[in-house]
Amino acid sequence: MATQENIVEKHMSINITVSRGNNLQGKQVNNFRSFLQVEVDRVVLGTSDKKPFDPEEQCVVYDFTCSFHCSSDTQALSDIAHKPIILMVTEVLSEEKRAEEKTTVLGQAVVDLLPLLQGQCSFSLKVPLNPLTSSLAKESSHGFNLKQPTLDVCVSVLDPVLSESERSSCSLLKVSVETAFSVPESWMLPSGPAPSPCSYTAALEVPLTAEKDQVLVFCEGQLKPGGQREENSRQKKRPHQSLLVPENHFLPGAFFQAEPIEQEDGELTGLEDREFRNEAETTKKRVSWDTEMCCLLDRGGTTRLQQMISESRLWPVEIMRLLTPFEKAIETKQVRQLTEGNPEIPFHGVAFVDMGQLLYPGVSRIRGAYSIQPFSEAELLNKANRSVSVLKEYVKDAAIQAKARASSATGSPKGKSGRNMDARISKELTKKIRTSAADSGTDGQNQTELRVNIEGNMYLEARTYIIIEIALEKPLVPKTSPEELAQRVKALIPPRPPLPAGPSRAERAVMDFHRQVGNVVSHVSDQYKELFGASSRTHLEDCSQEQMMVQLMAMLNVSGRYFTFKEQMKPAVVRIVRDKLQRTEPISDPQELQAFVSKLYVYLVDEMHVALNKIYSEDIDDDSPDEIHLNSSQLRHFAKEAQLTGDYQQAAQYCQELVVRHPSEPSHMFECGSLYMLTGDYMKAKECFHAAVSIQQAHQPSLMMCGVLAVMFEHYKEAQTFLERATNIDPHSVVAWTLLGLVHERKNEHILAESACLEAKRQLRAKEAKNEIQKEEEKTDKQEEGKTATPAHQGSTANQNSEFVDQVSEMHKEPSAQSIGSRSAPTKLSSTIYTETVQFLLQNNALQMAEHALSQELLCSDDGHSVSYLVHLAQLQMLKADYSSAAVNLKQALIHKDQQDADVWALNGHCHYLRGEPHVAQHSYKQSLCLPQQPSDSHLVLLRLGSIYLQQEKFEQAKVVYLQACEQSPSCLTWLGLGIACYRLEELCVAEDAFIQANRLNTQNAEVWAYLSLISLRTGKPKEAEHFYKCAVRFNLQKDSLLKELNELKDHLRFSHLASCFARCSQAGV
Repeated sequence: MATQENIVEKHMSINITVSRGNNLQGKQVNNFRSFLQVEVDRVVLGTSDKKPFDPEEQCVVYDFTCSFHCSSDTQALSDIAHKPIILMVTEVLSEEKRAEEKTTVLGQAVVDLLPLLQGQCSFSLKVPLNPLTSSLAKESSHGFNLKQPTLDVCVSVLDPVLSESERSSCSLLKVSVETAFSVPESWMLPSGPAPSPCSYTAALEVPLTAEKDQVLVFCEGQLKPGGQREENSRQKKRPHQSLLVPENHFLPGAFFQAEPIEQEDGELTGLEDREFRNEAETTKKRVSWDTEMCCLLDRGGTTRLQQMISESRLWPVEIMRLLTPFEKAIETKQVRQLTEGNPEIPFHGVAFVDMGQLLYPGVSRIRGAYSIQPFSEAELLNKANRSVSVLKEYVKDAAIQAKARASSATGSPKGKSGRNMDARISKELTKKIRTSAADSGTDGQNQTELRVNIEGNMYLEARTYIIIEIALEKPLVPKTSPEELAQRVKALIPPRPPLPAGPSRAERAVMDFHRQVGNVVSHVSDQYKELFGASSRTHLEDCSQEQMMVQLMAMLNVSGRYFTFKEQMKPAVVRIVRDKLQRTEPISDPQELQAFVSKLYVYLVDEMHVALNKIYSEDIDDDSPDEIHLNSSQLRHFAKEAQLTGDYQQAAQYCQELVVRHPSEPSHMFECGSLYMLTGDYMKAKECFHAAVSIQQAHQPSLMMCGVLAVMFEHYKEAQTFLERATNIDPHSVVAWTLLGLVHERKNEHILAESACLEAKRQLRAKEAKNEIQKEEEKTDKQEEGKTATPAHQGSTANQNSEFVDQVSEMHKEPSAQSIGSRSAPTKLSSTIYTETVQFLLQNNALQMAEHALSQELLCSDDGHSVSYLVHLAQLQMLKADYSSAAVNLKQALIHKDQQDADVWALNGHCHYLRGEPHVAQHSYKQSLCLPQQPSDSHLVLLRLGSIYLQQEKFEQAKVVYLQACEQSPSCLTWLGLGIACYRLEELCVAEDAFIQANRLNTQNAEVWAYLSLISLRTGKPKEAEHFYKCAVRFNLQKDSLLKELNELKDHLRFSHLASCFARCSQAGV
């Protein structure tokens, strides 16, 4: 099993071939000879023969090949990733009188072996040969040849270093240490050109395998003065720079890319930190490494890295400063100090890097600024769950090895085994240190804590921070691809089969012919009415039907309309010939033409009769020509109105009508699901949302509600699939990302929940920044319009202020990056990610999930109960019929809002209306309508305010309110309210018109039928009144007061009729 998971250990031979050197130039122009030396990790692999320079080809042909054996264990391969091959070209200086030859090094070239770890068995390249010093470069440039000297190198292996399975399971880890800013003021720069007397080192430990770690040490930090920013897109450097010439320090093709502070992953990204960072990165001293180190993690190491991050997100990066360069420090008197039991590291600091973001789906890179604080073993154990200082162990190992080398150099009888002895001693001492640190950590820790890290505290005083980047070749948690998510949704909700195809071209041609026949019939009917009018029966008595037809045809011919009708029919007949009868070529044979024309005539006459029968049969069946055909927007409006007024059955009918009319529109099915969520029928709601997704697999609102319902039924895997697909469809959706975070939180996947919520915040911040920019642009446009409208006589004033205008324009010419960044990111978000999520959930009546999101909004609020929280909580309580608690929360919201929010006033009115407190509701409704910004649900506000006026018998006010509602958004209820108000004001004609309009919009409203019956009774239409009364009873009139009023009016009219009859009889008897 181990061989399947990790790299199979074997030995391989890596071959290096240098074929030629190009554009080489030495001191001996006529007799230029040189040789090549190859080394890896301070080990010389071989030296070529001395080769002469070919003046014709301008090259030296070396044809030199050497190789070295490398184990394929993870440690050796990781060394390959960051230890290059070094090629040294040396010129041979021959002298006649001396037997020995003198040599001088012409330059050094470097070859990285990283391509071998990326699957290549061989690669060739032309590497530059750089001189040892810049002075040599200047000397070589004085010659005739100014081209860059290069070496042609080929590196090859017999078999791939990593097999396909190993390469897919391994991952390259790259750690870049950039710069430490705002370093302590006591760190002094060297005077003059002398090198720095101090070394600056950073180190961290990473896993390589399931059991083995590797310490990455960055020793080449350079103290630099302030005064300017670090260059953007500067090149990254290799490690082990002491072995390389200055020009070979840089990694080819690897550059640092500047990023805005708000996009960083570390600390010090807030608005309050930006001014400090701008000053530190511009004016203060800094230590620069700019070094990238690469290592290889096998499958076990990758799994262990993921596990270690899950257990402890914070990883320590330790920093120190030695008074002499590190290599010299470990060989001087500091050796004794550094090999003590628990030595003090000079300026020992630590920065804790949050590695948790590497467990976000699809994230393979983090970069940010991390504050450096004094090293403390207690803090190390508390934050990073580690008890051993990596830097102390590394310094001890290096010091022990240096001490062993020193003793060997002074004559210690080690012989050839001295190096091996050093290695064994180092390993044994390291084990001993680790064991003692783990076993007796408490005593050592207490002793260390007693010492005050005075030098380390300088980091806190200076607010030092370091920029670190960590990147993986592949993310630890792969992000599910859009195609796979689509397949998962398709497996859960199969797409609905496509609807039957529409009519074919032939069928459309016939339908178009029927339509043209109908148009002609309509026009001929109009001509007939115009010619004969109401006296058609008289004409039928005076003349026959044939004579009338002759008169009609004569009129059509005289007026030219007969010719017009023929021209209108021509295109339809042409389409019949082309698409139905399939004749597209001209007919040359007269007999064939005559036969085809006869066939066409018969066919057209038959189809004309079909069209006429269809026209007149539809006329016979049309019993209600005045009935209004409601369009989709009206149906949606009426469905929403019925839902808000509690008539869920009527709302469901409207929604079903929309679904029937538009079977391919998922939004109508989605609205049905939201209605069933309100009534608590979650199974039907689930069916509706699934049906919407089956109609359109990428309908995001339905996918989100499918996820919400899956959470309610505790199907968390399905919920995650739906919501991941929703975020994939619209990556900018704050609601989708937040819901996904809530699902991960339910599953106790805290890092994934954090990832989703951070993405939601990022999208919310971008959305609000975009809104801010749009507002600024609109404001600027208004100002420009105002300037354009300035009268000409104010030109003198403009001239007086020209200096000020120039200053303003100069300020706007080149905005700084900081100002752009601050403008793009609002100082404080006006809402939280949970605000928009709760709005979506409440709109779709997902009360359980809305309550959970509200609790999260309360937790993330800095100032207690925010206004949005109070309003959303009140909405939730109203949906649960807890009107008392909702009223209390709305009262607090109105206090916070300074009573200027129309929506809050409207919601307060609804709350008190449903509590049965009409006077308080009336006041709230009037306040909401008086504000400049009208409430979003003004239709419901007007309906309920008019209802209150009717209850209070304030019919004039009710008439005004309902009339406004009829103008804004007419419906059956608005016309009904207007009709009732006018009826009570004895305006019966206006009331009857209003009731007729209400009846046309909804023929099933029993109250409308009842009032029509009342008006008919009062206007002396007893038969119509009886018909209207029966309709009211059939549609289940529930209003007892209205029934009583109808019966009383009937009785009154009946008694009046009897009294009048009795009076007439009495008069006749007299």
